[in-house]
Amino acid sequence: MSSVEIRPVSGIAVEPWLDELAGLRIRVFRDYPYLYDGDPDYERRYLDRYARSDRSLFVLALEYNRVVGVASALPLEDADEEFLVPFQQRGPSPEKVYYFGESVLLPEYRGQGIGHRFFDLRELYASDFGFSTTAFCSVVRATDDPRQPRGYTGLESFWRGRGYRPAAGLTTGFCWRDLGEQEETRKTMQFWLRDAPE
Repeated sequence: MSSVEIRPVSGIAVEPWLDELAGLRIRVFRDYPYLYDGDPDYERRYLDRYARSDRSLFVLALEYNRVVGVASALPLEDADEEFLVPFQQRGPSPEKVYYFGESVLLPEYRGQGIGHRFFDLRELYASDFGFSTTAFCSVVRATDDPRQPRGYTGLESFWRGRGYRPAAGLTTGFCWRDLGEQEETRKTMQFWLRDAPE
């Protein structure tokens, strides 16, 4: 990890990296469980929403100025409607929630503590901004999905170790095209929450 720099960037200051971040998201999310057949134009629009939020955060993992990983976050009230509406309907109150978007890292850089740094810095920003809850969501796939690679281990134990728990009944749906499919389908996304320490 010695050659990897962790650099937090907020708001529009991330603009020079947006195209590179879009490509990284597409590359990493091709893998199970997302199986995302990425669209660069959509990715750029998605990231622009984060860049326009003055309290957003991008935690960049850079090796010799090449982006090898990124984690993002923004106030839930600034997020896409698909993420906001479930909280408006079931709580907790959106104005109290700092929402974590993607956390993606190239495979060869995993297992070096970078994922923990991604969470550490986003949780720190959430605390500095006065948010009492941090949240993210993950795709729900069937346990017997035939596309699951042999020996696959999900990130649930990592998330639980960070103090996050799946919120019962708090889900949303998001559409994308899986690899090898012709049409977009709607996927269930489960929210995980963590309350800030007192």
